[in-house]
Amino acid sequence: MEILVTGADGLLGSNLVRELLSRNYKVTALVHSGSKSITLNGLPINFIDGDLLNQESLVIACQGKDIVYHCAASTSMFPPRQAIVNRVNIEGTENVVKACQINNVKRLIYVGTANSFSSGTIEQPGTEKNAYTASHYGLDYMDSKYNAQQYILNQVKTAGLDAVIVNPTFMIGPYDSAPSSGKMILRLYQKKIPGYSLGGKNFVAVKDVAVAMANAITMGKTGECYLLCNENLSYKEAFHKIAQTINAKEPTFKLTNSLVKFYGKCCSILGTLFKLNPEVTYELAVLSSEHHYYSSEKAVRELQMPQTPIEDAIMDCFNWFKENDYLSKK
Repeated sequence: MEILVTGADGLLGSNLVRELLSRNYKVTALVHSGSKSITLNGLPINFIDGDLLNQESLVIACQGKDIVYHCAASTSMFPPRQAIVNRVNIEGTENVVKACQINNVKRLIYVGTANSFSSGTIEQPGTEKNAYTASHYGLDYMDSKYNAQQYILNQVKTAGLDAVIVNPTFMIGPYDSAPSSGKMILRLYQKKIPGYSLGGKNFVAVKDVAVAMANAITMGKTGECYLLCNENLSYKEAFHKIAQTINAKEPTFKLTNSLVKFYGKCCSILGTLFKLNPEVTYELAVLSSEHHYYSSEKAVRELQMPQTPIEDAIMDCFNWFKENDYLSKK
C-alpha cells in the first residue's frame, strides 16, 4: 500500500512514519525543498518536494497513493491573527483534498485539533459531540483548523470524499526536533519554570496517536472525528509527573490566573513592539488558566487506540532529547 504523509518531519509525522513502516507500508514524505528533516534521516522512505499552497505539486505527490495523511499545518499563535496561517491551514487543506480527488485516493486522514470541540471537566470531559466554542480566543490557528475540518466534512457529504478526521490533544514523545510540546519537559529540567498555573489539559503519548492513525486506514467511519487523547491533568499534576519521571525538581509556586494573564499580556506587547515570538502570550496565558479536558472513549472503541501512561511518553521524549544533545541548549 502506497501512503503519502504531509508534515512527515514534525513530532507527529515522525512517529506516524515509523508506525506505518512497522506495518510494511510504502511511505512517501512530502517536504519543502531544502528541508533538513533530521527526524527522518536513514528511514527507508521516499521524499517528494511539495508545497501546500502549490496545488500542482500536491497532485503530483498524490499520484499512485492509496492513503494520504495530512499532518502539515501552521501552528503559529503569535501574532494571534495571521493571514498566512489561514492560507496554509484552509487553502492548503483544500488543495490536499482536491489532489486526493483527482487521483482517486482511497482515504484521506486529516489531523485536526481537539480545540475544534469544546472541552469539559474531569467529571464530564469533552467529546466529539461538543460544538466549537474556541473562536472567542481570537486565534487564527484554532479558527483555521476548525474551518478546514468543516470543509472536509462538507466534501464527505457533497462529493463522496472518504475521509476520517483525528483530533489529538497535547502530544508528548520522541523526535520532537523543534522542540514543540517537549519544551515543557526541557524547561522543567533546566529549572526555568517558576511555578504552575491553575488550569489543566489532556496529555497523550504521540506513539498512541500514531497507532490510532495507522489503524484508521481500515478502522474508523468515513466522515467521523476522533479525539485522540488520554490523561486529563492539572498543570500541577503534569509537572509532578514530569519531575518524578526525569528526576527533576517540580515547581511549587502557585501562579494566580490574574498574574499569568498579566505576564502574558506583557509578553504579547513586547513581542509586538520588538518583533519577537514570545513563548508565553496573552492568549496562551488565558488557555493555561482554564481546564481543557477530553474523553478518548470513541477512539479507544473504534480505532483501538492504546492508552500508554504519560510517564512513558515523558521518558521517551526526555531520552530523545538527551541522545540528541538538547538538554544543554537554551
